[in-house]
Amino acid sequence: MDKWKCIPCGYVYDPEKGDPDGGIAPGTAFEDIPDDWMCPVCNVPKDMFEKVTG
Repeated sequence: MDKWKCIPCGYVYDPEKGDPDGGIAPGTAFEDIPDDWMCPVCNVPKDMFEKVTG
């Protein structure tokens, strides 16, 4: 599964870890996260993330 990086703060969402504090279970693909989920570090919306490549 792909990792996704928050453009403003650099937080990386790793689907293997999920975001337990935000209610996202480990193993949840970024695409399967609800659209109202926010970055756990800087609280920007999901659409402010970009796919990490390489």
